[in-house]
Amino acid sequence: MNRYPNISDHGLIGDLQTAALVATDGTVDFFCCPRFDAPSVFASLLDAEKGGYFRIAPDRDDYVSRQLYFPDTAMLITRFMTPDGVGEVTDFMPIIQGDAPTDRHRLVRHLRVARGTMRFVMELQPRFDYGRAVHTVEVTDAGARFRTAGGMELTLHTTGQRRPAGEGGAVIERSGDGLLATFTLREGESGRGVVLESMGGEPQALPPAELERLRGDTAAYWKAWLRSSSYTGRWREMVARSAMTLKLLTYQPTGAPVAAATFGLPEQVGGERNWDYRFTWVRDGSMSVHALAGLGYLEEAAKFARWLRDRGTESKKVADGSGPVKIMYRVDGSSDLTEEILDHFEGWRGSRPVRIGNGAADQLQLDIYGEVLDALLTGDDYGMPIAHSGWRALTALMDWVADNWDQPDEGVWETRGGRKDFTFGRVQCWVALDRAIRLAQRHGWPANTTRWVAERDKLYNQIMERGWNDNVQAFTQHYDTEVLDSSLLLMPLEGFISASDPMWLSTLHAMDRELVSDSLVYRYNPAASPDGLHGDEGTFSLCTFLYVDALARAGRLDDAVLTFEKMQTYGNHLGLYSEEIGSTGEQLGNFPQAFTHLSLINAALTLNRELDRREGRHEPVRAFAGG
Repeated sequence: MNRYPNISDHGLIGDLQTAALVATDGTVDFFCCPRFDAPSVFASLLDAEKGGYFRIAPDRDDYVSRQLYFPDTAMLITRFMTPDGVGEVTDFMPIIQGDAPTDRHRLVRHLRVARGTMRFVMELQPRFDYGRAVHTVEVTDAGARFRTAGGMELTLHTTGQRRPAGEGGAVIERSGDGLLATFTLREGESGRGVVLESMGGEPQALPPAELERLRGDTAAYWKAWLRSSSYTGRWREMVARSAMTLKLLTYQPTGAPVAAATFGLPEQVGGERNWDYRFTWVRDGSMSVHALAGLGYLEEAAKFARWLRDRGTESKKVADGSGPVKIMYRVDGSSDLTEEILDHFEGWRGSRPVRIGNGAADQLQLDIYGEVLDALLTGDDYGMPIAHSGWRALTALMDWVADNWDQPDEGVWETRGGRKDFTFGRVQCWVALDRAIRLAQRHGWPANTTRWVAERDKLYNQIMERGWNDNVQAFTQHYDTEVLDSSLLLMPLEGFISASDPMWLSTLHAMDRELVSDSLVYRYNPAASPDGLHGDEGTFSLCTFLYVDALARAGRLDDAVLTFEKMQTYGNHLGLYSEEIGSTGEQLGNFPQAFTHLSLINAALTLNRELDRREGRHEPVRAFAGG
C-alpha cells in the first residue's frame, strides 16, 4: 500500500448521502459517515497511521492494477493482474431510496476472478471521529462489529458459501483494532465479497444472491438516471461522467451539492492551503442548477433551486457583517461551520494543518446574491416558479443588496487578506438586481423596480469606470490594483458585457498573457495580490473551463476546442478532476471537485452551441440565464 497515493489515483463511489474514495491499490482511504460532513471513518489519505483504511488486494506485491467504472454507472472496478491470475474488486454503495436522512449506509466490495486463481487479503482498520474515538471489536463467524462509546457502529457482513480455509474459505481474525482476512477465489468464481454497513447490527453471512441483487439494482439505478439526460452534443462520455460525479456529490434529502467529497487535501504539497470542502457553497450550487438544467435533469435542478430559495428567503441577523445569506452551509441548511485543526493528523504528504469546518463561512462575499438570483431566474425559465411568500422575501433581500452593494468584501476566492472593492462582487450585485427586475417584469410582481433599476445602472457605470484599468487595458481584480482575476471570465457569460465588446476582448487578451499557462488558468497571482496565506497554488481547473466558455463566446472556437481537449489530458484515469493542477501536471486540492465538473458541463454546452452555430445547426438550450 502506498503511504500517500496520488490524489488522482482514486475513484469515487457513493449512495447520495455520503461518498468514499477508492485508491488504485484497492484501499478505501477516505469515507465519512453517516453523511458527507460527518466525522471520518477512513482517512488514511490524510494520516497513514491514524486515519483508518479498508483494503482488499492480492496477497502479493507483484501485481498491476487498473481502474474503470462499470459502463454508465458509478460502480468502480479495480482490476488486479498477477502471474497467477486476473481478479477484480467492484466497489459501490447501494442507493438510498427516498429523501429521508439515514444512519445506515452500505459499502459493498464484490470479488471476482476472471483468470487463474487469486488469494485476496483484506485489511479493515476503521478510525472513528477523525481518528479520535476509541472503539471495540467483536469478531464472529459471519463477520465483525465495531462500536464506539459515542454510539457509532460499523458491521462487516461476509458473503459467499462458508468453506474451510484450506478449500478457499475466508479466514477472518482480529488485527489490533481491526481485522485481517484472506479469500481465495478461482477462475469464474463470483458472488463473494463483503458488505460494510453503518449501524448494521449483528454480522450476517449474506447469500451470494443478495450481493448480486445489490449489484444489479445499483447498476440499474445509474443506467436509468443517465438515460434521462437530454444531452446529445459532443463529448458525451466526458459530460456523462461529470454529471454522475455531480450526482454523487449531492445530498439527496435536500438536493444540496457539496463542493468536494474531502477535506484537508492541499493546494500546494506541504503548504497550509488545506480546507474542508464538504459543505454547500451558494455559488457552486447555483452553477449546478444551470449545469443540471442544461442536461435535462430538471428534477435535480428544481430541488436545489428550492434549497437556494430557502436560503435566500430565510431571515438572518446581519450584525456579524456577513450579510443576510451565508456563503456556505451544511447540507441540511444549517450554518454552524466552526473551523478547527486536527493536530494529530500529519496531512497528505506532510501538508498541514488539516482543517475541518470552514472559517470563511462568515465572510461577506457580495457575489453570492447574483448567483442566487441568476439560478432562480433559470429555474423560472424551466418552470420552477417562486411562490408569493418566497417572492416577498426575495424583494427584501434585493432591497438589502440595493442598500449594501457599494462596500468592500472578501471576494469570490475567500481570501484572508482583508476586504477590497472586488470587481466580481460588484458584477454579481448587478446580476442580482438585473435578474430580480426581469422576474418582477416577467410576472408583474410587486417590487421596488424603480430603485432596483437605478442601483443596477449605478453599478454598471461604476464597474465600467473603476473596474477597468487603463494601464493594463483590462478589468482587474479590485478597484485599486492592476492584478487580473479569472473570476471575471464570467462577465460575458452573465450578460454584463458583450463577448465581442472591445473592452472585454482586451481583458481576455490580458488574461492570455498573465493568467494562462499552456491553456491552464490561474485564479490570480497571489504574489501580486496578497491573500493572507503563505505559499503558491496551482492552476485552477474551474477557471480553465471558464476560459473555454469565454473563448467560445468571443468567437475563438479553435482555441476553445484545443483548450478543452488539452484539459481532458489532466483528468485522472476515470475522468475525475480535483481543484487544481500543479506545475508538473499533478492533481491538487480536494477531490473530486464539483465546481470543476459543473464548469466542465457548462463549457461543453456553450462550446457545443457555438460550434453548431458555426456549422449552421439548430441552437440547443442555453446553459445560463445571462448567456
